[in-house]
Amino acid sequence: MKIAVFSAQPYDKRFLEEANTRLFTNHNFELTYHVFPLAQETVALAQGSDAVCVFVNDYLDAPVLEALHKGGTRAVLLRCAGFNNVDLETADKLGFFVARVAAYSPEAVAEFTIALIQTLNRHTHRAYNRVRESNFSLDGLLGFTMHGKTVGIVGTGKIGLAVARILKGFGCRLLAYDLYKVPEFDALGKYVELEKLLEESDIVTLHCPLMDATRHIINKSTLDRMKPGAMLVNTSRGGLIDTDAVIAALKSRKLGALAIDVYENESALFYHDRSADIIDDDVFQRLMTFPNVLVSGHQGFFTIEALTQISEITLRNMECFVNGTECSNRLHRKDGT
Repeated sequence: MKIAVFSAQPYDKRFLEEANTRLFTNHNFELTYHVFPLAQETVALAQGSDAVCVFVNDYLDAPVLEALHKGGTRAVLLRCAGFNNVDLETADKLGFFVARVAAYSPEAVAEFTIALIQTLNRHTHRAYNRVRESNFSLDGLLGFTMHGKTVGIVGTGKIGLAVARILKGFGCRLLAYDLYKVPEFDALGKYVELEKLLEESDIVTLHCPLMDATRHIINKSTLDRMKPGAMLVNTSRGGLIDTDAVIAALKSRKLGALAIDVYENESALFYHDRSADIIDDDVFQRLMTFPNVLVSGHQGFFTIEALTQISEITLRNMECFVNGTECSNRLHRKDGT
């Protein structure tokens, strides 16, 4: 069985090949790697493949899915948890098998979230550069003690819960907002309405999926409700934040600090070396001018453990497709409503 892997980086090839050899010693899948994202311009590269394996910035709208189907492809394997980039309604109509990696090392993203919070709070990135230039001044590096601070967690799935457990160890007071409450959080903090969470939190961290109901959940209205000087953190999906509204809140000093590992227009930037390029995204460039903004390139998932699990689950999903067996990671149109 042939799988065309799109948006493939060297580490994707390494971990997928290792999983392919480890799990299927007698019937390895045939993997072909493409550095290009899957889109209308590149869909021809999947011709003759039984499945495509895609990531967060591949775009599977109706025309792409129809072209895949015409070329003989019948399965879409997402090596990520999010699926907002797939037209599930069209996929269902065409009879595609679509499966994601619903859960993989949630601690990887949770730990990175804490790393961003503490880096931005204690200015360790700026201190590192100062000391390398023999500048040992502490002016401008003042932070706050995490113990006793109120942190609002928007989304209490596996990653949100992992973040809550870590923050509980810091001695933080935890508030959470989620339409689907989980009993595990009750031992860690308190569920409240979003408005109350925004008004009382010193730090707000986002851990919810991107869908119509959550797109731009952080906007001018919700930013106005936030505690003056609060920190906002997003390691989930870029589209959860209205970037223009956040820039306005930073300029007015309403928002105290911002840490993001995702950006709503990241597909044209992330996962490639752009150091010799002219970045023509004026919104992104404006964000980068703020000294109280920390941006990383969607690396929260990037650990050995997470990549191992992602690769194994992705290929197990393919095995379910081949064998026609039940797959708990399979997606249908109802999952996107």
